[in-house]
Amino acid sequence: MSFSMWLGLLAISALGAMSPGPSLAMVVRHTLGGGRSRGIACAWAHSIGIGIYALITLLGLAALLKHYPLVFKAIALAGGLYLAWLGWKALAAQGGMQQKLSGGAAVSLWAAARDGFAISLLNPKIMLFFMALFSQFVLAAQHSGGKSLIVLTPVIVDGMWYTIIAFMLSQPSVLDKLRAKAQLIDKITGVVLLLLALRVLLSLF
Repeated sequence: MSFSMWLGLLAISALGAMSPGPSLAMVVRHTLGGGRSRGIACAWAHSIGIGIYALITLLGLAALLKHYPLVFKAIALAGGLYLAWLGWKALAAQGGMQQKLSGGAAVSLWAAARDGFAISLLNPKIMLFFMALFSQFVLAAQHSGGKSLIVLTPVIVDGMWYTIIAFMLSQPSVLDKLRAKAQLIDKITGVVLLLLALRVLLSLF
């Protein structure tokens, strides 16, 4: 893979990571609820899910999904239902994240990592992203080094971006400003996740 081709891969990976959506909402929620460590755990578990999609694309699953649309619909349905469950969980939270920030029990590192991994692996938008944009890079990578870059570049970019988000939100000055709005953030996150779930599910019919 040429350097210019890799720069294109890097740019697309960065744009994909920076686009607002359920992944960002989940990292923000775990950072505010459990602190920097939970946010970072969520971020890097999310990046592992991204890496799995990159690897699947590299191995040719995109062609399989093209010929067997029911496979894509099944994964999209699972992703939509999972987003809906996360949204309902956020809306039903008692006391919002304010309670967690003031000494309530925070979720475990495992729970934060689990949510980060699941929301990337079950998000059909990410699948479409890799299917639509990464085929050109798969075709350009003829050697193992180029193929490794296709997987590692989006993994590292995604993990680093959400790590930066976790660091920014875990600064005391930022958290102090958000504490009063923590419950509102919970509700907004829930509504956004439910709307995204509805959009995914409606697209299947």
